[in-house]
Parts: sequence; structure tokens; C-alpha cells
Amino acid sequence: MTDILTHTEDGILTITLNRVAKKNSLTAAMYTAISDALEAAQADPVVRVAVVQGHETIFSAGNDIGDFLKAPPSADSPVIRFLRVISSFPKPLIGAVCGAAVGVGTTLLLHCDLVYAGDNAAFSLPFVNLGLCPEAGSSYLLPRLMGHQRAAEALLLGDPFTAETALEVGLINRIVPPAEVHALAHRQAQRLAAKPMASLVASKRLMKQEQAAPVAARIDEEIAIFGRMLREPAAKEALTAFMENRRPDFSAF
Repeated sequence: MTDILTHTEDGILTITLNRVAKKNSLTAAMYTAISDALEAAQADPVVRVAVVQGHETIFSAGNDIGDFLKAPPSADSPVIRFLRVISSFPKPLIGAVCGAAVGVGTTLLLHCDLVYAGDNAAFSLPFVNLGLCPEAGSSYLLPRLMGHQRAAEALLLGDPFTAETALEVGLINRIVPPAEVHALAHRQAQRLAAKPMASLVASKRLMKQEQAAPVAARIDEEIAIFGRMLREPAAKEALTAFMENRRPDFSAF
């Protein structure tokens, strides 16, 4: 079974995370497939809008830890390519989120233009709890979106937050029952696809141009620190504890 499904119809590219048995945890191969699809969509004049969705019960549990440890991120790794591609995608990008959105499952939404969530959506950024640091430019974007204190709860404490909180702080646009999320996202995609492409692209670029360079620089800075921390004892303890299904012991770190 293909872990990433892509389908283009009526000018809309739909990218579906399709590894439900593994909670849509993302592997290097999945990052590559998403990046390939978005880069092809960027170059294809037929594609006017892209939608990223999961399943009604799960969006993404974040990185597949085993796969991640086998191929840690580096300057040219699939996850870094994915972050650069999604953060600079010039056409409208819609996220459709149901169930858990953990780690990159939440941070990728910061690069979407519209996000619709099920009332079962739950967002979590457990980077510090894993002995790591934020990624995807989230250390820059989240404080500007949520305010420093709420971003600190999410990034420093790792406190999960609900769809209602995500709506309140502006991470998502609307909450509907899970069975309606994908249909709503595609209705909105159809509305966008009917509009002039040049106007959509220009408007998105104008809205994002002030943050484009800082976000790109922050992604690079985060990943350099992330890669270093991944090799340090705290992260090794946290990830080993995760694999062994036990609480990590950070008393020595």
C-alpha cells in the first residue's frame, strides 16, 4: 500500500497521508513523495490549489522514530527538503486535520493558507520532551501567531492543545465534525481554483514576503541545532524511552 496518495482533479492536487496503521507517522520516503508532488504542482499550470489531508481518525503522529533514527536529518535529507518546499510553495495550500497532529503534523500547518479541523483534532509539539528543539520555522512563527506565553506552553512544556484553542489563536479556520473536514477543505479548494491564478499567487506572496526570508533562515538554524541535539544524551534517552514505552529520565542531563 502506498503511504502517500496523490490525486489531481479540477485543478486541485490532493495529498493524502495513508499510513493509518502507523498513525501516519512520516518516513523519509513519505517526505520525498510529498516534496515531489508539491514541486510538480508548483510547475504544473493545471494545478491551482493543493490539499494535504490524513484520515478522519488521525492526521499524523509526527516522525516515524525508527526511520528517523536510521536517517537523522542533515542539510540535504528528505525532511529538510520537505520543509523548504512546503514553506515556499507559491500556490494556495489547504490543510485538513482530524485526530492527532503531533510534531511536524502541527508545524507543517503553519505553512498552509487555510486549515480546517475536526472536533477530534488535537495538536502537540513535544520537541523539548524528546530532548530536541522546534522545527519547520515554528520557533519563529508560533510566538507571532499565539503570543509568547501560549507558544511557550506549547513548545517548552509540550502541552497539547485542542481544536478550540487552535481556532482561537488562528492556527485553523474552522472546526467541523470529522466526517465533514475533507469535504469542506475540497469545497474551499474548488472556490480557490475558480479564481485567477496570478491573483492568488501574487496575493499569497505579498502576505508572506516579510516573513519569507526570516522563516527560511530559522528553518536552517533550527535544523542545525536539532541535528546536534539529536546526537546528545538527552535525546538518546528520550527516544530510547519512547521505543521502550517508558518515561524518560533526564535527571543526569
